[in-house]
Amino acid sequence: MRYRTLGATGIEVSTQALGTMMFGAVGNPDHDDCVRIVHAALDQGINFVDTADMYSAGESEVIVGKALKGRRDDVVLATKVHFPLDDENTRNRRGNSRRWIVQEVENSLRRLDTDWIDLYQIHRPDHTTEIEETLWALTDLVSQGKIRAFGTSTFPAEEIVEAYHVSERRGYGKFRTEQPPYSMLSRGIERSVLPTARRLNMGVLTWSPLAWGFLTGKLRKDQPIDLTTGRAALAPHRFDPSLPVNAAKYDAVEQLIEVASDNGLSLPELALAFVTTHPAVTAVINGPRTMEQLDGLLKAADLTLDDSTLDRIDEIVPPGTDIYDSNGAWQSPALTPTALRRPLTDR
Repeated sequence: MRYRTLGATGIEVSTQALGTMMFGAVGNPDHDDCVRIVHAALDQGINFVDTADMYSAGESEVIVGKALKGRRDDVVLATKVHFPLDDENTRNRRGNSRRWIVQEVENSLRRLDTDWIDLYQIHRPDHTTEIEETLWALTDLVSQGKIRAFGTSTFPAEEIVEAYHVSERRGYGKFRTEQPPYSMLSRGIERSVLPTARRLNMGVLTWSPLAWGFLTGKLRKDQPIDLTTGRAALAPHRFDPSLPVNAAKYDAVEQLIEVASDNGLSLPELALAFVTTHPAVTAVINGPRTMEQLDGLLKAADLTLDDSTLDRIDEIVPPGTDIYDSNGAWQSPALTPTALRRPLTDR
């Protein structure tokens, strides 16, 4: 396992972070099995664990808290706030307001069974809340010792820059990290987010390196695709090979499988090695549901790719290009919802 410094925090983290989105009702409901996965990851050198309050409505945090008993001091623990945990009771229980952040950090600390969070991340932008309000709350939490640093997740470059200047002007703490989606099929952040993060000395921990399953090697062109199970059942329009928008994904996957094979690698190994090659990336988040998946992902922990291999990947998916939209997560807030780009008056 390799280690890098997380932006300007001075904290050293493994280049693979253990993501826990699949722990709990959404993925693996067996708490004991999930705990074993965490322990196996730590035993293999991972010291960075990432979760969120909304993963399985808080259940993931509970599992992580169980797994880290007796090992907390050796782990860099990250979680997030923004989304509601209860679909029926969301008023003032979501977003990036001081009210919700101050309330929800206490809930996360309780579920995680810890006295502090190393990295507290704002899970998405919130255009109903001034960024100054959010930074004010987070800075206070650092002063109180409840969190050590704070960051963003899936923020566009312009909002990262805005937050930086507000911090400078008002004397608040700065966002020290960004957590964007990034893969060989989703390279849009190379245009501005990664250069911005590097310029501001922010750590970057990326998610969805396997492009929601497209880079597992299990989804192949001209082979039957079961749209009734797994992730395909959740969003069949993203996997249906009969739709023209998906054709480019399947074509790219076939070419990337050939690149992986020529290097003696599996497609997931190539995918994870590609992400950590970018100099702005600190760590890639892997999100296993089973021990078998963890073992496969760990094989890429010390891989490096040469220039000829990276050139071939660039020819298949040019730098800064998205042929896969990371489950719709990487969209500029200026484009959605429609109220932000269409006049509210009658037309």
